[in-house]
Amino acid sequence: MPLPHEPGPHWGEVGIHGLHRQREWDLVVTLESPGTVGDELWLVVLADGRVVTEEGEGDGTGLLPRIALEPPYRAHLVRRDRSVWAVAARRIETIELAADPGGAFVEFVWDGAERSVRIDGEPTLAGVPELERLGASRHASYVVTASRLVGPVWEVTVTAL
Repeated sequence: MPLPHEPGPHWGEVGIHGLHRQREWDLVVTLESPGTVGDELWLVVLADGRVVTEEGEGDGTGLLPRIALEPPYRAHLVRRDRSVWAVAARRIETIELAADPGGAFVEFVWDGAERSVRIDGEPTLAGVPELERLGASRHASYVVTASRLVGPVWEVTVTAL
């Protein structure tokens, strides 16, 4: 007995559904740098030009002037050959906090009625006025996350609730 005819689109097993994956990198290039030491580096270039190495050993600073992104940005450098490096970089937003909230990670949530603050995952009654102002300047209710990069400089993300 033949199967009934299905009039819908025939996209195969996977089909089309959901949202597309958000772009991870703003720039991906290969660069030649024979004198660069190391095999893989994760680093952040701050707005003032300082470089914060987050992971890996070596020195990728010889490659940084050829990355066509305005700081601040996060970069991942991977050696592909003796002198060829794959470089992926994405812009980040940073803020310098006047008062140190402590910890390495801060989450500030405002749902329109009450606020919640967590420092390194622990709830606190302490406030972080700069993060509150940043979130309020963009959305009526929001989540601001901040990760310490170096000293008073934090990487921030602001998301609407």
